[in-house]
Amino acid sequence: MEALQFKYILASIVYSLLGVVILVLTFWLVDRLTPENTWKEIVQNKNIALAIVVAGFIIAIGMIISSAIHS
Repeated sequence: MEALQFKYILASIVYSLLGVVILVLTFWLVDRLTPENTWKEIVQNKNIALAIVVAGFIIAIGMIISSAIHS
């Protein structure tokens, strides 16, 4: 019985880490494809509008990844 619970906990951790890695790689890819350095624009220039767009992007990609992993 405990082995089954450990199996599910381990699978949950692995899928969570996989989702986070995919999300970071996707953000990095979009950051490279856009003409400006997104992170620099948000942090140094305090571009609130861009921060909101990036937050929406991260939420959307996170939902897609979680749906794909959950299926």
